[in-house]
Amino acid sequence: MSGVTRDIVILGSTGSIGTQGLDIAARNPDRFRVVGLAAGGSNVELLARQAVRFEVPHVGVADEAAAARLEEAIATVSREAGRPGSAPTITAGPDASTAIAGLACDVVLNGITGSIGLRPTLAALGAGSTLALANKESLIVGGDLVTRAAAPGQLVPVDSEHSAIAQCLRGGRREEVRRLVLTASGGPFRGRSREELRHVTPQQALAHPTWDMGRVVTTNSATLVNKGLEVIEAHLLFDVAFDDIAVVVHPQSVVHSMVEFTDGSTLAQASPPSMLIPIGLGLGWPDRVPDAAPACDWTKAATWEFFPLDESAFRAVPLAYRVGRAGGTQPAVYNAANEECVEAFHDGHLTFLDIVDVVEGVVDDWCATPEAARPVHAVDDVLAAETWARARAQEVIARRG
Repeated sequence: MSGVTRDIVILGSTGSIGTQGLDIAARNPDRFRVVGLAAGGSNVELLARQAVRFEVPHVGVADEAAAARLEEAIATVSREAGRPGSAPTITAGPDASTAIAGLACDVVLNGITGSIGLRPTLAALGAGSTLALANKESLIVGGDLVTRAAAPGQLVPVDSEHSAIAQCLRGGRREEVRRLVLTASGGPFRGRSREELRHVTPQQALAHPTWDMGRVVTTNSATLVNKGLEVIEAHLLFDVAFDDIAVVVHPQSVVHSMVEFTDGSTLAQASPPSMLIPIGLGLGWPDRVPDAAPACDWTKAATWEFFPLDESAFRAVPLAYRVGRAGGTQPAVYNAANEECVEAFHDGHLTFLDIVDVVEGVVDDWCATPEAARPVHAVDDVLAAETWARARAQEVIARRG
């Protein structure tokens, strides 16, 4: 990496991706300067400590009611740190993340969860910043809106699978690529049949064997909706046809994904399960951040396994291929309906198998509407489809519940 310090903005700073991004910045103060933070507002104390620790000039909080508490918390932490009066500018409200994403900077790390990250994604691209994208939903639901807004090289993947593919693609020319191979841990229910998934509880769905993630993402990893979303993301990021994207189950989560080339060779990116490497690479792209995370220990015996995906048990993946090929607003409907179903599952209104069944039904219902055939011209087109999908999913959930 060059000696120039990069100004970075972190969206979702109090979440898993955001806190790890700040860890990278803290360990590399000569490389990264944090100029903006944004969070929802559920953890005001942590956001205040982050703002003071990094002397951040701009902070955004989505919860307007939390703004006053944030201001007080920052003042308290500043006094304790011996830096009274060093208060940042606070932006509050539902558009706060979008405003912070549009700040002048070198890199925006979008670690927001869910499709609410779409407007911030577009704001960062519009401002000309490099976008380190951990918020896969904004790309998936935004589709062509996002890819059209991104200049070549402006969009850098932070999902571990897509970061792995981006690294492997350095090993050959684009015309030499035969297919992309996304690895999936298989979640907590790898090897179970559809019938064996019928009585899965929310607690079991949250017991992921490898990764420590939030409730929605962990549940998506159990249903493999997350992998379906990543298939669509890979298509959009790398402009590879769906027929040339495969999914393979790899329980150890050490090989994060692979690229197969036309001569029969396959390049794989391997590292212990940690998001620090893809986050560091996203912030430093195309340069690596030394010692972002520990490497594999090659002095110890290890076994890596690979299994084919059981598409009859985990129907979210073939459904994702279907909506991805259709494009338009169908991926947004898939994602929005799933978010509603995940909440209903944890609230006891749906079974585990109901999640994908309801999502598929909502997609089918959407396809029968005239709106489904209309092209996507603006963010409002996506949001309208999402609103419809959420309402329709809630109707179906109420009937089942």
